Amino acid sequence: MRYDFTSVLDRRGKDAIAVDAVGAPGSSYPAPREGFDIIPMWVADMNFPVCPTITEAMIERAKHPTFGYFDPTKEYFDSIIQWQETHNGVTGLTRKNIGYENGVLGGVITALNVLCSKGEKVLLHSPTYVGFTGSLTNNGYHIVHSPLQKDENGVWRMDLADMEKKIVQNKIHAAIFCSPHNPCGRVWEKWEVERAMQLYKKHDVMVISDEIWSDIILTGNKHTPTQSVSEDAKMRTVALYAPSKTFNLAGLVGSYHIIYNPWLKARCDKEASLSHYNSMNVMSMHALIGAYRPEGYEWVKELCETITGNVDFACDYIAAHFEGVTVSRPQGTYMLFLDCAEWLRTHGKTMDDLLHAGWDVGVVWQDGRAFHGQTHIRMNLALPLSRVQEAFGRLDTYVFNA
Repeated sequence: MRYDFTSVLDRRGKDAIAVDAVGAPGSSYPAPREGFDIIPMWVADMNFPVCPTITEAMIERAKHPTFGYFDPTKEYFDSIIQWQETHNGVTGLTRKNIGYENGVLGGVITALNVLCSKGEKVLLHSPTYVGFTGSLTNNGYHIVHSPLQKDENGVWRMDLADMEKKIVQNKIHAAIFCSPHNPCGRVWEKWEVERAMQLYKKHDVMVISDEIWSDIILTGNKHTPTQSVSEDAKMRTVALYAPSKTFNLAGLVGSYHIIYNPWLKARCDKEASLSHYNSMNVMSMHALIGAYRPEGYEWVKELCETITGNVDFACDYIAAHFEGVTVSRPQGTYMLFLDCAEWLRTHGKTMDDLLHAGWDVGVVWQDGRAFHGQTHIRMNLALPLSRVQEAFGRLDTYVFNA
């Protein structure tokens, strides 16, 4: 590979909660016992050096000693348009359809504030990304869950009948669609997106589609943009994207929406402006431009190959060594969602027992209960393979087969 996905980075003291929060006062994540270092496998950021063109673009801009008020450049919008066309096959996207958001969750709330009244019910699939739970609840919306179901092959699927039932019973007019799905890692097939959007059209449900993970697609899978499946879906949907997951830029802040419906676009732009604080950082703009250069396309290709290898190793290791633990092999993202129900039952352990056993030996994984997985653990595999192998070796020796 051309780019570095093997070096083990020391992130201590470098503004990374993935490691600095572990063992900190008040943290939910205790320090490991003596003799074990931290392997960060919880918060959804990556432990790889960023694509070099990102730092190059930021350094070049930083050479000019002024950082005053600015407008986003033509290059910024052109970079997004080209990225969407190349990665997702999007055609006809123009600058007028793109709008800045400080973050995807902020964009979700902006859209809900336009589409709903406070106290209304919103449809989400469960398991559910914990960020949706917090942001919707904090802003006065009530979540109605439609549980995903595993098919005969262990693949998570939408239950369209349950979705329709919940929409009708609860008089729902807005839904959040997570594509690819976090935490399950499903990359929805085109027919699945089409059927969901047909259902939303039937009941006049507007859609907020979180597609922040859409660049991290594992080998053999393909992302279908929600807005691409029909003209109605194009006009019914607020789609949210960011380079932050793809290139590990969350600390820089900066996302964007794509909205084709002119009325909806104008209202979302107005709503987003009301705080006078939803505005771009000049360095994050140049980071996006650097990320979306030709080298960034190659870097992401190698990233997806690396994550695919890590997922293959982890899923195969679980099947061979961790009796009573199951996982639906993700098709996108870099997260695993382990179901430990049978292991807990046969070993007479609680979720807290299991979580602490991993934390004790430095494997800092995440409680899946916050994602509505009552016997689940969410696990980040965006690390060099050597660290993933070390983590699973520790889990084998000290946790699941101790």
